[in-house]
Amino acid sequence: MNNALRKLLFLLTILVLSAGVRAANIYVSPKGNDANDGTKGSPKATLNAALRQARELRRLNDESVKNGIHIILAGGEYRLNEPVFIRPEDSGTAASPTWIEAAANEQPVLSGGVDIKGWRKVTAKVTGLPALAQGKVWVADVPMLEGQALLFRQLWVNGKKAVRARDVDNDNLMNRILSLDKAKQEMWLPAPKIKTGAIGQMEMVIHQMWAIANLRIKTLTVEGDKAKVTFQQPESRIQFEHPWPQAVIDKDKKMNGNSAFYLTNAIEFLSQPGEWYADAKTNKIYYWPRNGETMTSAKAVAPTQQTLLKMTGTADRPVSYVYVKGVCFEHATWLRPSQQGHVPHQAGMYMTDAYKLKVAGTPEKKGLENQAWVGRPAAAVEVAYAHHTGFEGCRFEHMASTGLDYQRGTHDNEIKGNLFRDIGGTGIQVGAFSDEAFEVHLPYNPEDKREVCTNERINNNLITDVTNEDWGCVGISTGYVKNISIEHNDISEVSYSGISMGWGWTKLNNVMSGNKITANKISRYGKHLYDVSGIYTLSAQPGSVIAENYIDSVYKVPYAHDVHHWFYLYCDEGSSGFTVKNNWTPADKFLQNANGPDNKWENNGPQVVNSIKQNAGLQDGYKHLFKNVSTTATSPINYVGYDAYADNPQVIEIVNTDDKAVEQVKDLCIRNGIPKSAVYQWTNRVVIFGYIPNAESQVNKLKEMFPKAEVKLYTDRFYTFNRKKYCPDGKIVAEWDNIILSTNLVADTQKQQEYLNYHATQFTKWPEVSKGFCNASFQQLVILKNGRQLMLIISIPKGENLDKLNPKTTENNLRVNDWNKIMSQYQEGVKGTKPGEVWVFFQPTGK
Repeated sequence: MNNALRKLLFLLTILVLSAGVRAANIYVSPKGNDANDGTKGSPKATLNAALRQARELRRLNDESVKNGIHIILAGGEYRLNEPVFIRPEDSGTAASPTWIEAAANEQPVLSGGVDIKGWRKVTAKVTGLPALAQGKVWVADVPMLEGQALLFRQLWVNGKKAVRARDVDNDNLMNRILSLDKAKQEMWLPAPKIKTGAIGQMEMVIHQMWAIANLRIKTLTVEGDKAKVTFQQPESRIQFEHPWPQAVIDKDKKMNGNSAFYLTNAIEFLSQPGEWYADAKTNKIYYWPRNGETMTSAKAVAPTQQTLLKMTGTADRPVSYVYVKGVCFEHATWLRPSQQGHVPHQAGMYMTDAYKLKVAGTPEKKGLENQAWVGRPAAAVEVAYAHHTGFEGCRFEHMASTGLDYQRGTHDNEIKGNLFRDIGGTGIQVGAFSDEAFEVHLPYNPEDKREVCTNERINNNLITDVTNEDWGCVGISTGYVKNISIEHNDISEVSYSGISMGWGWTKLNNVMSGNKITANKISRYGKHLYDVSGIYTLSAQPGSVIAENYIDSVYKVPYAHDVHHWFYLYCDEGSSGFTVKNNWTPADKFLQNANGPDNKWENNGPQVVNSIKQNAGLQDGYKHLFKNVSTTATSPINYVGYDAYADNPQVIEIVNTDDKAVEQVKDLCIRNGIPKSAVYQWTNRVVIFGYIPNAESQVNKLKEMFPKAEVKLYTDRFYTFNRKKYCPDGKIVAEWDNIILSTNLVADTQKQQEYLNYHATQFTKWPEVSKGFCNASFQQLVILKNGRQLMLIISIPKGENLDKLNPKTTENNLRVNDWNKIMSQYQEGVKGTKPGEVWVFFQPTGK
């Protein structure tokens, strides 16, 4: 063969190979055309057309797909008028997967939105619009789709979510319901500032412990300073019949007042920049621009599509080996609250039926008092019956409900290195919860185990500002899953819990086992709801592990039903088979409520080594995701040192205990949401100090545990010094150490009264005493009394030493010595003190 012929054959071979490589790459561009052949120079216009071309290549067993198919999306926006469907016929193989990916250094966006154009400033008076908004709002026509005006619940202007007009300027100013009548299905509220509102469009959002309810208002009748409201069906029936969670009416003043609420979607509520209102009667949308927004050039987007991408097979013919990389999903809607209301049970699952049992108990759970059936909210991206699929380096933003949802029948999938931001519901959701025909408390154990989401991996995702509409949703939520791994994710700015794993409230066997939550960072959570935790679990999950997570900074929620009922780790009903170890938290504020067997808790709290904190969250290869988010906290953060008892300090003392008492008391604490660090000891006395939920009930439990001991509850607080109130600077540090002392008043009742009188007038007649406390940096002093025994709690900055600070009380302030000398004549040591010993110090018992 001569050289010329060899060169010709070589060139032909290269051309054939090159043709094969080009055929396996299908290009898509917003500037393309679906009639094009999908080459780089002649791209398709839509992902659905590219998938069809890839499907045909696989159907024909084209040689070009031997090493896989790459559908490459150029940067730009792809507006969807239907979801992208990925079917079993689109499946690849391990050797020949299908990739749907962004072109190098480009950002393709699959958007379910539509632009709202033609904005014009309103100069004429608008009926119902508040006076301060007149002349400041702009108006546009609501877009028409298929001959009908678009129904939508969200609006984004220049990429920032606008606020649907509501009757409060911010969440902390919400009003509280006055009363409710379940039989009549009505509520009474403070009368809103509304005269001509379109009642048929108005909604009420109610704060209900660990969930909210969205109720469409049917009637609103103002009577003086009150208003009676009724609601549309079916949500009215469900709202008033279901027992948990429900609107709080705090008749006995045991909680934090009645439930908070706000009203929304009336033009009378459009009262500040960034708010909007769409009038369904006139098909006009009104918007008050934020500072710097120019509506003639602004990009205003409303969502039209509920689901943007749907990857679905069957148990027998699943989708496989399809991966999505570098694609941005935006502008997904969710309309159920506008059409049927929304009354969730937990984690965003809405109730289709629920009621309280007249006679409690079911064969599976004797004490059960309620029944409920739930549905699953829509998601922007839904996956079912699929394996070896994944989403990597994608962005899920500007969505009304769930971001990404692996629903059922999936295994060996990976969700890695994605950004989830500005999402109304849950960020990532995996696994079956309860089918609509399956009561929520029944253990899920299908005969066909292919139904169970198994061996899924969720790692190195940045999840922030999710749950910003349905406050009861979570950062990452899993139902009935097996061998799932959730690791190295960073979760922040969530309204409820960071990670929730499990469903069913049952100790009975179910499909769950071998799940792992490790090395995640969860911070700035509990933004709106309580009964909340960084990590929360339900039901039996043998062989599961929660380890080496970093959990910090839960928000303060002033209107929560119980402002103390928040936790860093929370194993709830039926949780069994968990190993919980080496998790760093600022304090040991944990809860094990009605747990099953085989849980092991080891070394959790602030004593965990700093390397756990440093290693948690995104790994080095994924920290570039932070450039897309702001990490500034928007509300005050809770600290156990102050908030655990400042509002309602309590002490329980157990007298005459044995050597095993401390560990037994600690065990009681962790099962009831009381930090183990609240336990102190002096000789044969053990004390629990702090906010003690259901304190009387805890006393009864302790009496049963220690039948030979005396159990005393101290709630009579007759003296409080608080630095914020009595010191010139009024500054309180974030975290405290508490020193607990005890003494007896002398037996003389007249002298006891003199002692109390001194303390009642101390701040006016002996101001030098509180001045001394200020000089010593004392944060708070509280004295509680039971009979003639006193408990004194001195709170000092964390890490300080009382022996060092106490002399400062008399520094240039000798009258404090006179006070102390007078007080000494009223005090004597408790039983067991040495001669001359008056005050005894209870020592912390450690973590």
